[in-house]
Amino acid sequence: MVSELHPLGFFLPEQTKLLMLGSFPPPMQRWSMNFYYPNIQNDMWRILGLLFYSNKEYFLETKKAFSEEKAKAFCREKGIGIGDTAVEIIRLKNNASDNFLQVIKPINPEEVLSQIPECKAIVVTGQKAMDTILSVLPPTEEPKVGTYSTFILLDRTFRLYRMPSSSRAYPKPLEEKAAVYRVMFEELGML
Repeated sequence: MVSELHPLGFFLPEQTKLLMLGSFPPPMQRWSMNFYYPNIQNDMWRILGLLFYSNKEYFLETKKAFSEEKAKAFCREKGIGIGDTAVEIIRLKNNASDNFLQVIKPINPEEVLSQIPECKAIVVTGQKAMDTILSVLPPTEEPKVGTYSTFILLDRTFRLYRMPSSSRAYPKPLEEKAAVYRVMFEELGML
């Protein structure tokens, strides 16, 4: 099996306050744009559209594609950095499932967080992402879905949020997922 390096790198706007981390992008044939959460079946951009614009279709360019331009502009405006917890992986099956991702090289949190001095929180969007980030942080309590714990790194205190997966494989209605994300954005003063 062949390992894959992350195809995107990190998207870190200058004023990043929140770093959003998934596990790893799906195979490229599932991409509808050249940016994070590119699979049209993934609900992340619908969740953010619902919360910030009262329109779950705000980030759609067509029925089958998200707008990379709108997604990046939104992240810059709101101070949201995006990346993944895995830098190199092996897909045990040729799909997007976290259950079949083997992480070869995880994120280096010090390297990433040192580039975004205003960042106060990290949010992970699935169990694989949580397991991977916890493996490279100082001892940190794993938060329950919808809550956060804290950790200290680089002489800074961060919140580590655990949000519901935006994958359709996570069986909750869009509105319910959005309600959990709303609490986090309100606590961070971003909504």
